[in-house]
Amino acid sequence: MPAKITLTVTQGKLQGRQFIFDSRTSCILGRNADCNPKLPDDEDHRAISRYHCLLDINPPAIRVRDFGSRNGTYVNSKKIGQRQVEQTPEEGAKLQFPEHDLQDGDEIKLGNTIIQVGIEQIGIESDPLHISITNFFPSTIDADNTSKQQPTQPLNFLNKIKGLLKLAESGADNLIAIRGYQIVKLLGKGGFGEVYLARHNQSGKYVALKMMLPSVAAVGEQACKMFLRETENTKALRHPNVIELIDYGYSENIFFFTMEYCKCGNVFDFMQQQGEPLSVDIALAITLQILDGLEYTHNAEIPYVKLDGGGFGKGRGLVHRDLKPNNIFLDWVDVDQKFVAKVGDYGLSKAFDIAGLSGQTLSGTKAGTPFFMPRQQVLNFKYTQPDVDIWATAACLYYMLTANFPRNFTGADPFLAVLQNDPVPIRARNASIPQPLAEVIDLALVEKPEIHFKTAMEFKQALLSVYCNIYKS
Repeated sequence: MPAKITLTVTQGKLQGRQFIFDSRTSCILGRNADCNPKLPDDEDHRAISRYHCLLDINPPAIRVRDFGSRNGTYVNSKKIGQRQVEQTPEEGAKLQFPEHDLQDGDEIKLGNTIIQVGIEQIGIESDPLHISITNFFPSTIDADNTSKQQPTQPLNFLNKIKGLLKLAESGADNLIAIRGYQIVKLLGKGGFGEVYLARHNQSGKYVALKMMLPSVAAVGEQACKMFLRETENTKALRHPNVIELIDYGYSENIFFFTMEYCKCGNVFDFMQQQGEPLSVDIALAITLQILDGLEYTHNAEIPYVKLDGGGFGKGRGLVHRDLKPNNIFLDWVDVDQKFVAKVGDYGLSKAFDIAGLSGQTLSGTKAGTPFFMPRQQVLNFKYTQPDVDIWATAACLYYMLTANFPRNFTGADPFLAVLQNDPVPIRARNASIPQPLAEVIDLALVEKPEIHFKTAMEFKQALLSVYCNIYKS
């Protein structure tokens, strides 16, 4: 059931003000101009730091973490974080205090300001998918790439899956076939589950079979619908530079997907194999193709978007929200003798998290650090305009050319580092990068007061201009 969270200021100059959240977001409490909610920057609020604490909100869940503030953050009069008196703000930024779960009626105290947390269920959300959780099974893909529904007993299917996992992890050669696919080997593990290479029995086509295991004991119907709706949007994407989601299903608390398989792996793994940054021509070729994929997805028609008046309907544009070298995949086309770059995991992991299925938080250690995230997403995670993907693409290009992240993260709370540390000019990392290219990349990583390049095509044209000049000279 959907929920909303209301933060009500019950003491302080902003007494009576309310801040309402009905979807996944993060926000920073503090005196700085870009905080939301922003507290007054005056003498009465000097006890509050500029970036005081982080709220990680995913209704009905809400957590708070102190940023090493000078005077501490309190929950129901209990201190949950504060740097020592002798420590500087810079030293305080290196402290990472645990997150604290908040309940309905809890009070957060910063200086003389008290904020009360209200958590409210708001009724059943209308949904066009009408998914029956107990009867939702995947369809098999025939050689002609058409789907045929084949009902299966959920428990038997789960037992087969468990058997496959054990066999794959042990390196067994004779893996049993399941639902028309033969599991070949384990490709990798992540925070949400495992990915296997599988072969379709009829067509001989190889696919990536991804399984996502919710950390929660029982998946609620609303959470499942929310995630599967995002998955259906991803399935609607068809572009040569976007990984194709072929099919998906849910049974016995396991979400599973079949996706296009790229035999060359992802950019991160490719760089690890190389042991060094990529050359300018290869990094640019990858980036230009990724921008083509993003230009398509940011404007594609998708089946289910939340409408202003409530309910769902067709809309345009899907933002990835989690672009990084690990989900930029490379494939080799034998006919053309060239590689193709593709955007993968189009928001599935983030959607899994947003639906509350991962049991992780945006800022928790398991959720990873925001190496490729612009500050707009830390200040307000709900901010999902296409330009956050463009910034992330520039950050990926920076990484490909330097094997470094754009910002310095060493020793600092990673989310506070995003707020306080500007990207390092790329030639400071790698002086061999041509100056015209470096200028475009540095420009693409500008994020104050806003992200410079708004669309994939703007960034692509800027890169093409310097690319042509580099190879003409």
